[in-house]
Amino acid sequence: MFTISDSTIVQTIQLALTPVFVLVAIGNILNILSTRLGRVVDRARTLQERHNETEGPAHDIVVLEIRLVDKRIQIITNAIRLMVLSALCIGTTVAVLFLQGLAGFDMHGIAALIFLASIVLLLAALVLFLRETQVAKQALSIPRDYLELHRTI
Repeated sequence: MFTISDSTIVQTIQLALTPVFVLVAIGNILNILSTRLGRVVDRARTLQERHNETEGPAHDIVVLEIRLVDKRIQIITNAIRLMVLSALCIGTTVAVLFLQGLAGFDMHGIAALIFLASIVLLLAALVLFLRETQVAKQALSIPRDYLELHRTI
């Protein structure tokens, strides 16, 4: 049976803290994304009800917004998927770091690659989040008629 020194355990825990902070950030972003997804799904249900109740130009507006909502759902779902994969990579990084510290295996390269993969996944998810906000802006554009720009108020 092998023995592990207290200093090795402390060093391993300190080394594993950085990925854990990234994991907390990912959790917060996942919370934001799931909240946005819930709101978009609620909006989709409202629009689906209005779909059968409208005709002509009003129906076209509903259909256009349904298309944007569908696009938002797809983007948010993909962002969530990438965030979860990133979180799994972070968890794997922590496990590899502990295995390295406690079992004495040299796994620095593997830990670094997995951590790098998690950061790349995180960045890709953030790009999707940015894209989703742009699509949301399209759906929320206020018609020029409502702005009454010809009036001075």
